[in-house]
Amino acid sequence: MDLDLDGNSALVTASSSGLGFASAQAIAEEGANVMICGRDEQRLADAREELAETATGEVRATPTDLTDPDEVSHLVSETVDAFGGLDHLVTSSGGPPSTTFLETDEQDWYQAYDLLVMSVVWTIEQAHEHLLESAYGSVTCITSRTVREVADGLLLSNSVRRGVIGLVKTISREFAPEIRANAVLPGTIETPRIEELIEANIERGVYDDYEHGLTELASEIPMNRIGDPRELGDIVAVLSSPRASFVNGIEVPIDGGLLRS
Repeated sequence: MDLDLDGNSALVTASSSGLGFASAQAIAEEGANVMICGRDEQRLADAREELAETATGEVRATPTDLTDPDEVSHLVSETVDAFGGLDHLVTSSGGPPSTTFLETDEQDWYQAYDLLVMSVVWTIEQAHEHLLESAYGSVTCITSRTVREVADGLLLSNSVRRGVIGLVKTISREFAPEIRANAVLPGTIETPRIEELIEANIERGVYDDYEHGLTELASEIPMNRIGDPRELGDIVAVLSSPRASFVNGIEVPIDGGLLRS
């Protein structure tokens, strides 16, 4: 299916790896011009080069710390200057540390809030006026299945990410009909984040090794496997596209049927 993204412009945050990268890849292969960002300049440059190999639109990269509002403002300005406007915003971020309540101090809470919620707020604030000028304005926020069902050891993600869902649902009404806003809820998908969580559980003695962790995680999923990042990226591309022009204010689980809610 042609998603009618050819010539559009998109900004995908936290996109040098993982789910952000997969989303940028899917959108770029549909012909959109895509700006990616990340904190590690070398990894970001490598990601831009890899994306450019299959993209049919232009791919640019801007080093950005999403917890710094000034850098977020610069990122959006760079995107608009590069492409002459902005049609689609996809927000993503790395995850906070795996932790329990008693292991977590006050500063951890503030850092998680800036990373998971305020980074989205700042990006949408800066992008809003440009999305309004587009005929196809869309916001798609990548969150987590933990906004519906908590996961053991992920206190900060379980608690803080839910703020993004409230934000998405609210702006889907406030910004409509000019701008649509939706969220995707990834489950267990093999990204660097999942690797970190498995390693943390190996240290805690939950898993014997990485393969044991993968097997245990897959056993909980009706599809009997963990996901591939591109399986989420493709859904993000569809939600961003005019093909989803009547889809607004929804949360799409991409988890192989793991959620019971």
